[in-house]
Amino acid sequence: MSSDFEGYEQDFAVLTAEITSKISRVPRLPPDEKKHMVANVEKQLEEAKELLEQMDLEVREIPPQSRGMYSNRMRSYKQEMGKLEADFKRSRIAYSDEVRNELLGDDGNSSENQRAHLLDNTERLERSSRRLEAGYQIAVETEQIGQEMLENLSHDREKIQRARERLRETDANLGKSSRILTGMLRR
Repeated sequence: MSSDFEGYEQDFAVLTAEITSKISRVPRLPPDEKKHMVANVEKQLEEAKELLEQMDLEVREIPPQSRGMYSNRMRSYKQEMGKLEADFKRSRIAYSDEVRNELLGDDGNSSENQRAHLLDNTERLERSSRRLEAGYQIAVETEQIGQEMLENLSHDREKIQRARERLRETDANLGKSSRILTGMLRR
């Protein structure tokens, strides 16, 4: 059983050496090769995890008196695997930052330009906010004026309707007066 474990150890050592080498090369590769290399490293990391699982199974089958030494090795291999994954994650982040910078046309040393651009955009946003607030105030004032005009028109309508009603009454009274006078003239 320990020979299987040692075979797995050798495979793990070779694989981790390859992964370490590839991780260190990722940032310096052209973009199309980086993408391929990242996929390749991900695949090798999965293989390394599988090897660790196999090694762990082998350690469980070793008699308890010999298991301590192998368990210590397993802990160090797992720590090494964690370090490799962290290094790979850092190189992927650097890779994704480079891709983002390429896509955005960012040259990497434009933090001052970004800051100035951000401040400019903030000022524009504040100006736009002030304009919107002023526009809102004008809309509120216009609404109040419109409401007052509607109330005035409503009062004027009522006045005109009362005046029309008085005019009708006056017209009716004049008609009545005219008939009475006509009747008086005939007598």
